[in-house]
Amino acid sequence: RPQQKKLKDHRAMVEALRRGDQVVTQGGVIGKVAKVKDDDEIEVEIATGVKVRVVKSTVAQVLSKTEPVES
Repeated sequence: RPQQKKLKDHRAMVEALRRGDQVVTQGGVIGKVAKVKDDDEIEVEIATGVKVRVVKSTVAQVLSKTEPVES
């Protein structure tokens, strides 16, 4: 049961990712989400002008969230 809850929380965190969030991958890489792609992939900027493609499910935690843009 605790394992299911942890998995559910992780899935919700991954689904809530948006541009500008600062994240840590399971490999320990810290970066800012530059683009959220539809096919289970995000683009993370790890340094100025350096972007890497990362599978969404490998995001270990979100360090800081951005405020949703109001239209």
